[in-house]
Amino acid sequence: MTGFTPENQSVPSPAPATKHGDSTKHVPELGPQAKPKRNKYAFACAILASMTSILLGYDIGVMSGAMIYIKRDLKISDLQIGILAGILNIYSLLGSCAAGRTSDWIGRRYTIVLAGAIFFAGALLMGFAPNYAFLMFGRFVAGIGVGYALMIAPVYTAEVSPASSRGFLTSFPEVFINAGIMLGYVSNLAFSKFPLKLGWRFMLGIGAIPSVVLAIGVLAMPESPRWLVMQGRLGEAKRVLDKTSDSPAEASLRLEDIKEAAGIPADCHDDVVQVSRRNSHGEGVWKELLLRPTPAVRRVMIAAIGIHFFQQASGIDAVVLFSPRIFKTAGLETDHEQLLATVAVGVVKTSFILVATFLLDRVGRRPLLLTSVGGMVLSLAVLGTSLTVINQSDKKVMWAVVLSIATVMTYVATFSIGAGPITWVYSSEIFPLRLRSQGSSMGVVVNRVTSGVISMTFLPMSKGMTTGGAFYLFGGIATVAWVFFYTFLPETQGRMLEDMDELFSGFRWRDSKKKNSGSNIEVEIGLNKQ
Repeated sequence: MTGFTPENQSVPSPAPATKHGDSTKHVPELGPQAKPKRNKYAFACAILASMTSILLGYDIGVMSGAMIYIKRDLKISDLQIGILAGILNIYSLLGSCAAGRTSDWIGRRYTIVLAGAIFFAGALLMGFAPNYAFLMFGRFVAGIGVGYALMIAPVYTAEVSPASSRGFLTSFPEVFINAGIMLGYVSNLAFSKFPLKLGWRFMLGIGAIPSVVLAIGVLAMPESPRWLVMQGRLGEAKRVLDKTSDSPAEASLRLEDIKEAAGIPADCHDDVVQVSRRNSHGEGVWKELLLRPTPAVRRVMIAAIGIHFFQQASGIDAVVLFSPRIFKTAGLETDHEQLLATVAVGVVKTSFILVATFLLDRVGRRPLLLTSVGGMVLSLAVLGTSLTVINQSDKKVMWAVVLSIATVMTYVATFSIGAGPITWVYSSEIFPLRLRSQGSSMGVVVNRVTSGVISMTFLPMSKGMTTGGAFYLFGGIATVAWVFFYTFLPETQGRMLEDMDELFSGFRWRDSKKKNSGSNIEVEIGLNKQ
């Protein structure tokens, strides 16, 4: 590629100049003395965008306790409760499928506003639901809003973040999912003493409040610089990149790479340029993703779908949604004891996700993910064993009760340290620019379908194979997940988003044993095919 490289510019401590035609480019190395501070503007943008994830988290958390009182009030069966809990994930498919095209048309920022508005309507409908059918309709509307929110938050955050802190910032959606779950658990505890007909309706209806805060906060956000370039609005994109990059040189490099990915000549420096409809509105993307993918795109698709599938198939939503039931099985008898233990789950889950955000850009994606899933396998095996002992004993086995509660905590802790945040970070950063919106939405579709199936079948499965047997099954799936992650997912720490095509086209699992020099944010972008 001819045109801009940061080596052509006068910047402090430049990387060695390369000859014309060299197949690599480098982000200027940052020595120990020049390591940048976190970009506060990008940090604020990531927080505001990621707040959309509170919507899903709150719904998951609040439903775990609300279903106890909904079942008593509406006198419905376990099957109906399971469908009520899990169906939102299926409904969210409509939002996830539409979000990619919507965000390409109206922009990432206004798609976030749309997600908040739809969930606001759904939360109010659920709060005022007089019967089961009306409640299901409210969950249908809320589910569409959740689908939009799940797709757009990590995409926007990845596109606005500098490479040096992309893992940290892109993990924020998972942080806010956990914050929402925690708020849902607290809401359950707070309204559990209300009259039966009011308590669960307050639990669900109060979820409209975060969506209002979200809609107001989005007004302070800039549009994604990558979306702006796709629309030919280079001047606006440059101003956003200047604010969200660690240095002027990095901002220029990011702009040039985005222009290249969008098919805009490197020597074009106009504020507004004409771009093809194919690039600006995502025309032909589905054909490129599904019908005629390149080997690299095919591998990216398998990686994104695989990581989303295994995140949910290992049973996390079953634990989060049905933790009161699990604790009841373990020997906690009263609603208050079960809800208190559930709040403890929320505290552990939120605490460990906060730890993970600071490790993603230091340790890397692969080490955290593999350690996380290994811990999940061990926790699920012990949890299955302790619950089986309790189920087969006529008397209360105190050590098994304590072990069951403890391993629920270790399971959510190990999930939150890796598999939780890395799924969203990884899938949002590996797709090429033109394919990112629709590719990410496909990952979310797989995530939500798997979650919905697990949520709706957990209670029947627990009756058919016992609760302990269900967790043995989840442990087996997590073991397969560990093997898949180890052999198939390359390390992306410190890589530019525009570098992912080359990374995936040439990856072999043995390559990831080599330490990636992400601490220097040195990025090699293969421009000539090997």
